[in-house]
Formats: sequence, structure tokens, C-alpha cells
Amino acid sequence: MEKEINQTLKLVIFLLIFGNSFQENYFNNIYNIFFSVIRFKMKLATLCYIRDDEKTLMIHRNKKADDYHKGKWNGLGGKFNPGETPEECVRREVEEESGLIVKDPVLRGIITFPLFDGVDDWYVFLYTASDYEGELKETDEGELEWVPNELIYNLNLWPGDKIFMRWLFNNKFFSAKFNYEDGEFAGYEVKFYEHEILNRR
Repeated sequence: MEKEINQTLKLVIFLLIFGNSFQENYFNNIYNIFFSVIRFKMKLATLCYIRDDEKTLMIHRNKKADDYHKGKWNGLGGKFNPGETPEECVRREVEEESGLIVKDPVLRGIITFPLFDGVDDWYVFLYTASDYEGELKETDEGELEWVPNELIYNLNLWPGDKIFMRWLFNNKFFSAKFNYEDGEFAGYEVKFYEHEILNRR
């Protein structure tokens, strides 16, 4: 990121010096460059794991050729729309991807994924749900399947998912950071919060 900013600033200086030679696009170029420098590259998203008795609803991301998660199994979720709360986002994403309407999803934790896709930092709100209505529908994101809980960790999951999914049904809220480098897991750090601490005045 620092290298990109330095290169961009060099280009800004060049345009400031020689801009009069490029009158037609001069001010547009200056605006676009400064905007790209000051914009904090981040994405907000939700991820939900729906349980029904001894099974969890998972999606096999195997339909989109350009899917960064292609071949992986995930919970349901996606990016925020402008103005949405995390709860609004998770309900919308689950319904869009599965046809199910979740009631009272429970926020279990927040995970930071620095430059997860090599471009943006991702901040993901992790939810679980067990109360829902509706019928499963097909989705262009992948194939949906109710997976027995004892078989979930045999799936092709992201390495970090195999760690944080074990925290989802503990009575502790967590804030974590999971690092990936070029798609390879590079470690994590986490802090747990007892519910009693969250509820105290």
C-alpha cells in the first residue's frame, strides 16, 4: 500500500508540473488520483451459519469462474449495501442466497481480514441462526447443502474458517484478525469477551 501511495504521489507531482500540456484531462486526473489515495480500501460484510438440529447450512462456491472463494465451502453472507445495519445485511444476504428468512440472528464476533483478496481489508460480522422460515432455492453463488456438523471440518474450508467456526457456539464474543498472504493462511490473533462483561454497566 505504501508503495502504491508513493507511486501515486509521484504521478501527482508530475501532473502538477506538466499539467498545462494536458489541459483536457488535467483536473480530472488530479481529482481521480487524490481520491484513490485518500480512500481507505475496506469492505464490510456479514457471514451467517444456520443450524438445524445436527446440521449446518453451507454453500459450495463452485459456480462463478471469477469467485475468489471458488471451490471453498462457506456460510452465507456478503457485502453491506449503503445504509444497512449488520442485522439488515445478514438477513438480506441469507434470503438472497438461500431463500430462507432468519429470525433473530446472533452476533458472535467480528473478524478483520487485512488485504484478504490482495486489494481490500475486509471486516466481517459473524452470525449464527437457528430460527428461520422458507424453503431453500437455487443460487448462482454455488450449491447449498445441509452438512452434518461432524463432517464440516472435512470440507474444503479456508484454513482460518476451521479455527473461528469452533468459536461460534461458545458463550464468548470474539474480535479477531486473520492474516492471509497470497491466499495462504499466515496466522491469527483473537480476544474473547465474556457475555457478563458485555452486559455490565
